[in-house]
Amino acid sequence: MTNLLTGRRRLRHSALTHDAEDGTSTPMLLARSRHASVRSLERYARPGGGSVARHVAERDPAACRRT
Repeated sequence: MTNLLTGRRRLRHSALTHDAEDGTSTPMLLARSRHASVRSLERYARPGGGSVARHVAERDPAACRRT
């Protein structure tokens, strides 16, 4: 039973992390994970450095003006 729970947690963590990396909003992540607070969501949704850099670059006003 422990391995099954660990597998489910890992899948949950992975799904929420990928959603966060894809730009899913915090309210949607909260609803999907059924967490009541952002603090508890932080445990699962941890986007990687590359995803954070892409997110910032896409929203950089200076970069938008250059294109």
